[in-house]
Amino acid sequence: MAIDGPAGAGKSTVAKAVAKRLGYRYMDTGAMYRALAWKVMRRGADPDDENALGRILESTDVDLGTDHTVMLDGADVSGAIRTPEVGQMASRVSGLKVVRQRMADLQRSMGRSGCIVAEGRDMGTVVFPEAEVKVYLDASPETRARRRFDELAGEDSTLTLEQTLADVVRRDRRDKERKVAPLRKADDAVFIDSTALSAAAVVDRILEEVNSKSNENGRTV
Repeated sequence: MAIDGPAGAGKSTVAKAVAKRLGYRYMDTGAMYRALAWKVMRRGADPDDENALGRILESTDVDLGTDHTVMLDGADVSGAIRTPEVGQMASRVSGLKVVRQRMADLQRSMGRSGCIVAEGRDMGTVVFPEAEVKVYLDASPETRARRRFDELAGEDSTLTLEQTLADVVRRDRRDKERKVAPLRKADDAVFIDSTALSAAAVVDRILEEVNSKSNENGRTV
């Protein structure tokens, strides 16, 4: 299953819940880009230098644990990568071809065993175009900013809702306008607007789609 959508749409929360309900593995591809972005920031590398990033990628190993941990070169960076700054850097470096190719290879390798719920921005369009169920999850920018603000405010007392909204809008623009694998809805993806929906309601809607596909195929998705 592939779940795509912009930042703050609720992809992670929903994908984790769907994976748990189905007994599937959850793949947080955004965390993989965040891990690389964190490493780039720590190295002080130029995020626009593809050659420099290529060299960093050669010595970079990212793995996602079944307990939702994010391992970078053997170290747990699960908490360190969840800052707005790392998110913006992840959006920036993810637009480079060398980065997306390397990450897509890692993601496809993880997905070969099947039974996964992969969430990101190009899961249904580029990485797993053959996914049996595709979802594009969205919400209004204001709603997504509020969610991000509520999530991060406890960690950063200087953060404001206005600043968070500006970050969301800026990241949307970068993700949708990048030349390589831009954020977009796959033609065969189900569109779900979560602006006025709870996470539980979105999960139920996705599971309805899973059941529908199962009935069409005469087997369990």
